[in-house]
Amino acid sequence: QTSNLRQTTKSKQGTMKMKNRGCLSTIYTLLYANISHSTLARHHSHVPVALPLVSAFNNPSATQRPHHYFRELSTSTSRTKQPRKMAGQDDAPTINPLSQKGLPSPLLLGSASFTRKLILSEMNIPYHKVVRPIDEKSLGDRTKDTPHDLVLTLALAKMDHLVNEIRSGNCVDDMPVEAAGTAGTASYIVLTGDQVVTHAGNILEKPESIEQAKEFVRGYATEPCSTVGSCVLTHLPSGLQVSGVDTATIHFKSTIDGDLVDRLLEEDAPILSCAGGLMVEHPLVKEHIERIDGAEDSVMGLSKDLVERLLDELSVLLINTK
Repeated sequence: QTSNLRQTTKSKQGTMKMKNRGCLSTIYTLLYANISHSTLARHHSHVPVALPLVSAFNNPSATQRPHHYFRELSTSTSRTKQPRKMAGQDDAPTINPLSQKGLPSPLLLGSASFTRKLILSEMNIPYHKVVRPIDEKSLGDRTKDTPHDLVLTLALAKMDHLVNEIRSGNCVDDMPVEAAGTAGTASYIVLTGDQVVTHAGNILEKPESIEQAKEFVRGYATEPCSTVGSCVLTHLPSGLQVSGVDTATIHFKSTIDGDLVDRLLEEDAPILSCAGGLMVEHPLVKEHIERIDGAEDSVMGLSKDLVERLLDELSVLLINTK
């Protein structure tokens, strides 16, 4: 009897333990579901995801793999939590090409061109504008010089004049703040450039009037035009200098006409400041472009590839002279 009583007692205790385990399993499942639900709601409240209350009562399989269910849901919603990148943004930190090549910064830009400033900004090159204009019309021979020679002659003349002004102390008020108190010992890279447009064998510079700009533009409907742009870099105080020329050809659709000039002027586009009256970066002009043989930045007045190459050449020259 004693033996039977012990067996009966053990049987009852085993049954109670099983019941207790079942209750605990249900309680743990409920707690886990509610905690997970609360956690997801707190961390992903901006995501409109309907989270079901999962438990052993309305989802029997939840007792088998509730952890995987929430891990998968959490993973999918966490992807939407990542901040959206802006256009052109990447994970790499911004690198100053001048510092990377061992060149002084900022660059001194001897040009008032808006597009050249824009292109340097796109290249992450710090610059400071210092402009000393020259009489461009008095230089070169438009009837004999090749476009390549003409733009190089003009860019070199701009450079010579600007460097002389800097060395003579006539640009003190226009120099970067960092140059204060350096007494002419600061190092700089100076950039000047020039550009012309060629069309039907003619060299086109900045239009002298609105009517001339319209005449230029009407001609682009019948024959492609090309841009020829120069860039000169000079290191101060050493005087080491490099230069180069880049070209691009623009093929326009037959839809382009002189009325485009009026539409551009209505939007205050500075077409009279652009060689050949060209502003390929403007949306009103882009809709008439069939294709460009070359880089758009070259057409805009400063080839990024040319600038990079010249910076590399100047860096090598400086290293070899030390």
